[in-house]
Amino acid sequence: MSQPAAPLLRRHAEALSGALPPLMVAAEHLANSMLPGAHGRRRIGPGAEFWQFRPSAPGDAATRIDWRRSARGDDLFVRETEWQAARAVTLWVDSGAAMQFSGDKSRDSKAARASLLAMALALVLLRGGERVGLAGAGLPARAGRGQAELLAYALTKEAQPEGEHGALDLHSAPAGGHVVLFSDFLGDLDHIEAALDAAAARSMRGILVQILDPVEEDFPFDGRTRFESMSGHLNYETLRAADLRGDYQARLSARKDRLALLARQSGWHNTTLHSDRPAAEGLLWLYHALGAGGR
Repeated sequence: MSQPAAPLLRRHAEALSGALPPLMVAAEHLANSMLPGAHGRRRIGPGAEFWQFRPSAPGDAATRIDWRRSARGDDLFVRETEWQAARAVTLWVDSGAAMQFSGDKSRDSKAARASLLAMALALVLLRGGERVGLAGAGLPARAGRGQAELLAYALTKEAQPEGEHGALDLHSAPAGGHVVLFSDFLGDLDHIEAALDAAAARSMRGILVQILDPVEEDFPFDGRTRFESMSGHLNYETLRAADLRGDYQARLSARKDRLALLARQSGWHNTTLHSDRPAAEGLLWLYHALGAGGR
């Protein structure tokens, strides 16, 4: 979606403001239940807001000692402030047909889980004063509640998949910012590697979030089985599906190893989350990973 799409998204978001999209409601519930009172990625740094006291350590200058707090006992304490510089975080959710897969009708599709995590993470970041954008949706990183509604609409809006996997384009993401990519990463990884190389050249850091259905991990198939891609472009039938399990799992493991290597080479984090696990687990991991990445 091109940049001029942002005004259209804004009009739709305004129309939806009276009745929030189900994604926004679910994401707010997730963010509130998992991270009550969270205010961004709190950590030590320049700022005016008090964060915490800590015991004085060798090397601390005398000017950093809080004498009023230290006077309460025999130990010296340093007053620490909270890092307050807002940063830009750009999200990307793979819109390819493959992300619509679910191994069980009672379970979220990979796309639904990725959108929920992306939206919940955006809410947590926006509440902390961070700027959040969405790659591929004409939404540059901005702060505020209005941006949350734009993100919710963009993530909810049904788009016709152009292929099995979506194309990653981070050119609109600001240099020096952070990026969080949600995909199953089961397609061609060459363009992911190229995007990470380009991002590293622009001093961008981020997280690769692989979303998989448990069926894609366990490969529980046996006997005669027909495999078909979500786009319908690929299909394969076998009479002995169980014979493929070993080779399939070896290839999946090799793919995960390559993703981990790409992340390490770029100074990024990576993880694999499963659609049958509580979404709160993934949100908590992402929250801490983004915080650690800013140090």
